[in-house]
Amino acid sequence: VVNEFNDPGVLVHGVALKPGKPICLAVTQGKPVVILPGFPTSAIFTFHEFVAPVIRQMAGRAPESFSTELAELAVRVNSEIGRMEFLLVRLLETQPHAENDSGKKLMAYPIGKGSGSVTTFSHADGFVRIGRHAELLEAGSLVQVQLISRDAKPADLVIIGSHCAGLDYLISELKKRGVHTRFLSVGSSAGLSAVKRGQCDIAGIHLFDPDTESYNQSYVDAPLSLTQGYRRKQGIIFRKDDPAFQNKSLDEVIAHIKTNHLCRMINRNQGSGTRILIDQLLAGAKPPGYLVQTSNHRAVAAAVAQQRADWGVAISAVADEDLGFLALQDEHYDFVVHENNLSKPAVQSFFEILGAPSTVDALSSLGIVFDG
Repeated sequence: VVNEFNDPGVLVHGVALKPGKPICLAVTQGKPVVILPGFPTSAIFTFHEFVAPVIRQMAGRAPESFSTELAELAVRVNSEIGRMEFLLVRLLETQPHAENDSGKKLMAYPIGKGSGSVTTFSHADGFVRIGRHAELLEAGSLVQVQLISRDAKPADLVIIGSHCAGLDYLISELKKRGVHTRFLSVGSSAGLSAVKRGQCDIAGIHLFDPDTESYNQSYVDAPLSLTQGYRRKQGIIFRKDDPAFQNKSLDEVIAHIKTNHLCRMINRNQGSGTRILIDQLLAGAKPPGYLVQTSNHRAVAAAVAQQRADWGVAISAVADEDLGFLALQDEHYDFVVHENNLSKPAVQSFFEILGAPSTVDALSSLGIVFDG
């Protein structure tokens, strides 16, 4: 429709941005016309990059100023050459643990590159502009983070590691106490590394050691402290009305998902305990969907329920009445804390809630079991 306008009509259709490439800029009868991309994050970035400055200029207002923070990039980031990229990040304040640490500093953790996720945008503190000629940014690089909110402040408690529905409950209870908590779902291995580097207060992990046939303990050495959490069931999630899974044994289902090229999976992120379990289950097979990854159990359940995948591996707590669940194994989900942070009030509040009888009762309904 806009292409049919004249004097002069469409000026630009497609720009070198990520996300935001499909924006269309036009003029007709002396009026600017803008078509924003359909995905929410793309629309937000392109509006503030192209539209808001024009509105401010037409209103006679000065260019908008933004608050920024200098931070250290927590992980290596690959980028696409040829387009400037907006990388959404969360800012976490690290605690000095080693003698050669110079003090507290801000770390920028990428939280996803998807252009369609409103949730991802709402969880971000700011974004980093990656130039169109940059192919990657190494971990430890200093980056300028443009803050989304001027009121952004460091959290009272930072948790990094594996996602769990039980942890969601604990965080909600902390919120009731007024404890501002940040959680990043990056998997058990990355969580363990983060707590060692002082980038978080607590890491939630479930790492199985095949040599000792036990969970977590062999991965934790001083000055880290391991606190027992709870047990939960991991298993295969599928739709109950899917005939490929109905009335099938676990062995039959495993054979089916490994060999049927029409059966799509949703995978978990590398470094997560669940991903390790999945790779053991598949024994080298890579079914359709193997390269499609998500970072938490609820996203696995949603993908299967919405028929974007036929199966995935997740905890029993996220399987609703429309989803079937075939148990693979019980696992221990525990918490790692650096010894220097054990006396921190927010950490103590977390473990008080973890040990409360009301927590035991609430989590039991999710299939979570406490020992002792």
